[in-house]
Amino acid sequence: MKNIAVIGAGTMGNGIAHTFAQSGFKVQLIDLSEASLKRGVDTIAKNLDRMVSKDKITEEDKTTTLENITLFTSITEGVEYASLVVEAATENVDLKLKIFKQLDEACSEDTILASNTSSISITQIAAVTSRPDRVIGMHFMNPVPIMKLVEIIRGYNTSDEVTDTIMELSKTLGKIPTEVNDYPGFVANRILMPMINESIETLYNGVAGVEEIDTVMKLGMAHPMGPLQLADFIGLDICLSILNVMYDGFKKPKYAPCPLLVNMVRAGKLGVKSGEGFYDYSKSRKAEKVSSQFLK
Repeated sequence: MKNIAVIGAGTMGNGIAHTFAQSGFKVQLIDLSEASLKRGVDTIAKNLDRMVSKDKITEEDKTTTLENITLFTSITEGVEYASLVVEAATENVDLKLKIFKQLDEACSEDTILASNTSSISITQIAAVTSRPDRVIGMHFMNPVPIMKLVEIIRGYNTSDEVTDTIMELSKTLGKIPTEVNDYPGFVANRILMPMINESIETLYNGVAGVEEIDTVMKLGMAHPMGPLQLADFIGLDICLSILNVMYDGFKKPKYAPCPLLVNMVRAGKLGVKSGEGFYDYSKSRKAEKVSSQFLK
């Protein structure tokens, strides 16, 4: 397995492309937008520069990594020689189903199709292809080049051979793969998102403020960042999307998104990427200033 195609040049896509390329794979990074591709490669270059400055890699390593990445705006052209395709598009079920139909038609019958989805059913995605046994979930964590975990999700029909192949491949990337079964939210988000949602409910109900909630969880539970800061980092729109998938999948009230979260997404307050969420990021990407709407 030498050629890896990655669909989507956003935060997760460029991180996945970076990781494979740095591990010696030839990567075809695909996005319909040339501007997104440029931003993606620029991000990879900046992250590599940071690694060089910390003596984690050499300048030669950086050059080789960037040379391993080829850019495409056509899915058909980009996946032509791929042994594995990793889809990292927006967390939208209709978009993902459309992409996997295209991939099934464009790829060799031996190509493994993986999704980086954080909550959407792999079984549902696989059902639109003619190769459900060769469809699997590879849920990388953000930031991809740093975080060790890869959640490997078996769809209902995913074969043992494909699962074993992807588990071993993940290890060659320096990751720790963990196999889970295909239920809404899998493991990571089934546990994480209700905690984030309950933190938002706690704020919504006036129990405590933004900084107070995050401080309790950081100092009391040894979390590296508070749940509201983490929600901003993930993107409040992504959090809402995952909660909706879980609510639809389980039909249980505990997964229903907090009205405050819904309103913030409607208002475009999405966290770090929009410049404001529970914290104000207009002057710094660090959660140093609480958003004015939550100040007492």
